[in-house]
Order: sequence, then structure tokens, then C-alpha cells
Amino acid sequence: YEINLLELIKKRRARIGYSFKKDEIENSILHRVHSLFNRATGKWKEDVQLWLSHVAFCKQWNAKHQLSKVFSSLLAIHPNKPALWIMAAKWEMETQLSSESARHLFLRALRFHPECPKLYQEYFRMELMHAEKQRKEKKVFEQAKMDLGEFSYSEEILNGEMARIIYRDAAQKIKGVEFHLAVLSIAKLFDFTQDLQKEILERHGGFSLQTKYADDPLTWDYMARRELELGSPQATEHTTKQMKVSEMTQREERCCAVFEEAVRAVPTEDMWKCYITFCLERYSRKTSSEELKQKRLERTLSVFGKAHESSLLPEALYKQWLQLLLESSLFEKAMEMAEAATKRFSHSVEMWQMRLQVLIQLKSDDVTQCFEEAVKHVKSKGTLPLWTFWVEWSEGTNSKEDTEALYQESVTMKEKYLDWTYRNRGYKKAKRVFTSLCENRPFSLEFFRKMIQIEKEQESCKILHLREYYERALREFGSTDSDIWLDYIKDELSHPQGKPENCGSIHWRAMKMLQGDLVEDFVSKYTLLQTGHL
Repeated sequence: YEINLLELIKKRRARIGYSFKKDEIENSILHRVHSLFNRATGKWKEDVQLWLSHVAFCKQWNAKHQLSKVFSSLLAIHPNKPALWIMAAKWEMETQLSSESARHLFLRALRFHPECPKLYQEYFRMELMHAEKQRKEKKVFEQAKMDLGEFSYSEEILNGEMARIIYRDAAQKIKGVEFHLAVLSIAKLFDFTQDLQKEILERHGGFSLQTKYADDPLTWDYMARRELELGSPQATEHTTKQMKVSEMTQREERCCAVFEEAVRAVPTEDMWKCYITFCLERYSRKTSSEELKQKRLERTLSVFGKAHESSLLPEALYKQWLQLLLESSLFEKAMEMAEAATKRFSHSVEMWQMRLQVLIQLKSDDVTQCFEEAVKHVKSKGTLPLWTFWVEWSEGTNSKEDTEALYQESVTMKEKYLDWTYRNRGYKKAKRVFTSLCENRPFSLEFFRKMIQIEKEQESCKILHLREYYERALREFGSTDSDIWLDYIKDELSHPQGKPENCGSIHWRAMKMLQGDLVEDFVSKYTLLQTGHL
């Protein structure tokens, strides 16, 4: 409320250009908001989102002194969250322009998290930013020919020596190529770090980065992509469009040569994924050259094919391959690929859905056969999306009789799924499955009866749950089945927590809802129940 009031005052002042008693009014509200935040964070110290709301408010209203206090309290209570240390250091560096304070925060953070890659990366970035800032200052002073007296800039700091020390310290503690490549990408953003980049690439206990981490796909991915940047001559006004295309083609081919070597050296799904991702990125880049675009397409499809033949194409990439084939109007190849994908991942719902979509799109006669095959292969707990897809397709394609038969067949799956879940996963999971399934029609009465039976089998069978299941069943089948009403009445009478007085209202509702001969059937059975003969 206070923050909204403050915003409203700010907008009205801006609209009418009125600034009378601005400090007295706004400052008193700001003080109240800070007090409320302090009381709230004092009471719910563990709620990080609350602290971050206070931080955001301080930034919005430029309350630097207050924000400094908030960060101090926040980091004292939540020192186990590296992201908060990085946020505080970034604020000190970028808003307060204090690289010294940011450095102190990073050093404190590293005492709590001595092996956190993200902290080292951001500390490394901060030191390079500080060096760049000093280089710019020095350049301005030199251009202005100002006498700095005894003050002088350290050449080591200007050349990023602090960042080098941080990297060397981190390299001893953090294993894996991912960290080195992340640091390298940060160093590349600064134009004075050539020596530092060379060290990251080449000095690893007498080995280069490529040799030390030769089994890691990320290393090969980096070395291949580097070929795009290496050896590219500067474009001049005499460079023709054809020359540019030729140069780009050569560079991409050099990249692919490295990737080809990589998939031979490290034949894994992750390595193929890196190669395919690169090809897809290049293909998606805009170019006015049809020749280059065609080469990229052919290369991408070829790599997809090789990965599939090696049985190392990840499941998630089949969909992109299919999309590419359809876009290129290679429909027969798309059908072959979809069939091969379902053979390799026969238990995957996504793969079957993908194949079915292709068959439907191409108006094939094998759709029904494929649906039947899919339901056989996929485990029963995963068939619901397939049944839904099948029924939706049937509604738009088949006769009403065929669709009705399919609905009746698919309804039984819910009961089977619920029964399977209870037998394999237990009561709680079965209850969750029931809740999710009962939101989607169609239903069968047996589906509800199964859940009622499961509830009755529990030691602590609750009448409230039974009532919920009966009421749900009656909403669907109350007018067409008399037995469900009688069962409801029986459970109210026999359950320890049941209320026999409810039976009268249940009887009255049944008489209103049941249709035709079912009313007579219900009355006769209810009479037998009252006399103890049922």
C-alpha cells in the first residue's frame, strides 16, 4: 500500500509539475516502507524473495545507504547463496563504482564457497572490468597531458594480472573444461587479454586444453567453432559477394572437419549433439546466397543421418530432424525417419506422436494401424496422450460409430491406469492420478468404482473422500445407474464416520435424477435394503 501511494504521488507530481514539500512527504513514506521491510525480514529471515523485494525497492528509489545495510544483513543471514554475493558485488562495482568493495565481497564469498565456478567467473570479469576502466582513465589523462604527480598506474594491473591470479587459483580447485571455456569467453570480451587467453588454452600442467580434456565434447565444440574466427582476412571494398560466400563456406568446412574428427575420437550422444547444434545454428543464419543455404541444409541432413546410423542421435533431436525434412519437402524420407525413430525409442510417447503427426499431415492410410501399434508398445501409464490424440483425430476423420467405439475403448484405459498405479505406486499416487484423470472426459462408472474400492481398502478410510468420489460419479451417471445411489446409501449407513441422517436426502435426489424404469428398480432395491434383504 505504501509503495503504491508513493508511486501515485510521484505520478501526480510529474503530471502537474508540483514539488511543494517533496522531501518531507516522500521521505516519511520511504522511511515507513523501509521500516516495514526491516520488520518483515526480521520476522521471516529465511524468505529470500522478501529480501530481494527490499533490494529492488532501494534500487528503484536510489536509497544507496539503505541498500548497503540491506546487503550486509542479507549476506550475514544467507552466506550460503553465491548468487546473492555476486549481486552485492555487482552493485558495488557498477553503481557505487567501488572496485575495492566489490573485491572484498568476492574474497569473503570465496571463503564460504571456495569451489564455486560462478563466483570465480564473476570475480575474474570484475577484475578485467577494473583493468579496462583504469586503461581508459590513463588514456584520457595522457590525451589531456595532465601531470598526475606521484600517482601512477600499475602496468601489471592494466594488463589484467589480477584476473590471471584469480584464474590460476581457480584452476587448481575447479575441475572440468566447462569452467576454463567460460573464463576464456569472458577474457575474449576485452581487447588486452591475448596473453591471458593463450595461457588458458595452452598451459595445463604441461598440456594444452585440447590435450588435457580430449574426452570432453565441450573441448571439441570450442576448438571446432574457433575455426570460424581463425584466418579470416579483413573484408575490403574489393571483396565480392562470391568471395565472401566462398570464404564462409571454407571456414564452415574447417569447423566440420574438426567435428568429424571429434565424433571419431569421442563417439557419444553429447558429441553428436554439439555437432548437430552447430549445423542447425549455421543453417538458421540468414544469407542471401542460395548456394550457401543449400550447402548448409545438405550438411545438416547428412550429419543427422550419420548420427542416426551410429545409434547416437539423442531422442530430443529427432523432432528437429523431422521438421527439417518436412520443410525441405522430403516426405518419403520423413516417413522412413519417423518409423526408424519409433523402432529405436519404442516406449517413447513423443516419438509415436511425432510419427503419427507425419502420417496425418501426409494423409496416409496407416494412421489407425500406427495408433494401435503405439498403444501396444507404450507403457499403460503413458498412453493417455496417445488416446487423446487418437480420439481427436477420429472425431475429425472417422464416422461417429468408429469414434464412439474408440471412446469406449479408451475409457477402460483410465480404470486400468488407476488400478496399475495403485498396485505399483501406492494409494497417494493413485489419488493424484484419479484427480488428474477426472478432469478429462470421457469417464466410465468402473473408473469411479475403482477409486471407491481403493479408498475402502485403506486402514484410515475417510467418509469425506468416499462422498467426494460418489458425488463425482453421480454427476456423470446419477441419471442412468440406480446401483451407485444404493451403494452411496449403504456406505453412509455402515461407515463409522457416516451420517445415517443423510440417507433421506440421497434417496430424494435419486428419485429426482433417475429416469424411467430405473426409479422403480431403485425403489424396490431400497425397500429390500431397509428390510435387511439386500
